[in-house]
Amino acid sequence: QVRLEESGGGLVQPGGSLRLSCAASGGFFSIEAINWYRQAPGKQRALVATITNSGDTTYVDSVKGRFAISRDYAKNTVYLQMNDLELEDTAVYYCNAAGVVVLPTFRRSDFWGQGTQVTVSS
Repeated sequence: QVRLEESGGGLVQPGGSLRLSCAASGGFFSIEAINWYRQAPGKQRALVATITNSGDTTYVDSVKGRFAISRDYAKNTVYLQMNDLELEDTAVYYCNAAGVVVLPTFRRSDFWGQGTQVTVSS
């Protein structure tokens, strides 16, 4: 089983910064990509940023230039640095591991974290 543990959420004023962490643990051989999703009240869960195993990154247009996703392979941890936060960034942020090759079966599966609340408010 693979576990994703998120941390770093909280309350911040507009223009502030937060860094979210997603630590993967358990038995896996590789992870194809780590995604950060967010779900605002009354809205569907939406993809925010992706980092692939090769280090390629993509972002939704609304966070480009403000958010940065990075990966520490040694710690099996992915970070989402969020700067210049806006009221519209308020949401529960979820970490998703896609294309996980799980040991000992070597089967591929996806996993989700429990979510961490980010609230941007003055």
